[in-house]
Amino acid sequence: MTTAQAIEVLLVEDDPGDELITREAFEDNKIQNNLHVVRDGLEALDFVYRRGAYADAPRPDLILLDLNLPKYDGRQVLEKIKGDPELRAIPVVVLTTSSAEEDILRSYDLFANAYVTKPVDLERFLAVIRQIDEFFVTVVRLPGRLQTPGNMPGA
Repeated sequence: MTTAQAIEVLLVEDDPGDELITREAFEDNKIQNNLHVVRDGLEALDFVYRRGAYADAPRPDLILLDLNLPKYDGRQVLEKIKGDPELRAIPVVVLTTSSAEEDILRSYDLFANAYVTKPVDLERFLAVIRQIDEFFVTVVRLPGRLQTPGNMPGA
């Protein structure tokens, strides 16, 4: 049986209210993942490329990405991440208020791993964030967390 361990989550969100709700949802979970927050597309790219103030940032195991961001929008960030061989394996969940079909299709065309429309109801929003968190911690095998023969328990 696999023991779930904390993962590094990058939240790219410019709305302080949505950030607060996401933090609250993460804090309520059994496993305390490390949540890092950036507020625009440029900061997101600086974080994943470990530039400037983010030179010591950990590599994210999961990115929660809003689409409507200042500087670079989420589509541009998604395109950059999924177009980079060093970063493309990081799962990116688009988490946005847009339910427009063109945004959904464009996000999947850019290789988003999932597209989630933010619920307007607070309790439902909390539940959605918890489900995303739970899924990526207990169900999904993340590329940065794969075990090789040299680091498997008992090896």
